[in-house]
Amino acid sequence: MRKRHHHEDEAEINITPMLDVVFIMLIFFIVTTSFVKETGVDISRPSSSQAKEVKKGNILVAIKEDGAIWINKQQVELRAVRSRIEKMHAENPEANAVIIADRGSRTGDLVEVMDQIKSAGVPGISIAAEKGER
Repeated sequence: MRKRHHHEDEAEINITPMLDVVFIMLIFFIVTTSFVKETGVDISRPSSSQAKEVKKGNILVAIKEDGAIWINKQQVELRAVRSRIEKMHAENPEANAVIIADRGSRTGDLVEVMDQIKSAGVPGISIAAEKGER
């Protein structure tokens, strides 16, 4: 007697091309995502009706109410601001500086930080504010 081998063709879905497309899309979204830079501290910014949004990559410097200066999520002394900014400016020569000063910070601290940034060779300095009516 002859045995009959009856093989049914099993339906198989090949998902390899779909996985390739998913990985390509994932890479596309990661590359095109813009990451938001933060200073590392919460600042209560003053409001201004003249505030504008700046699109370029920036060097962010935060000044807290107690006079503490923060750059890249690290607290720095005033005398170290210039060297830190020079290093960041060398990495991104087109970047401008944005000072995010707390509403209760001293004007003297703001002016000293601006002086250090200008000494580091950064061409433009902006002061961050919340857009609002006064």
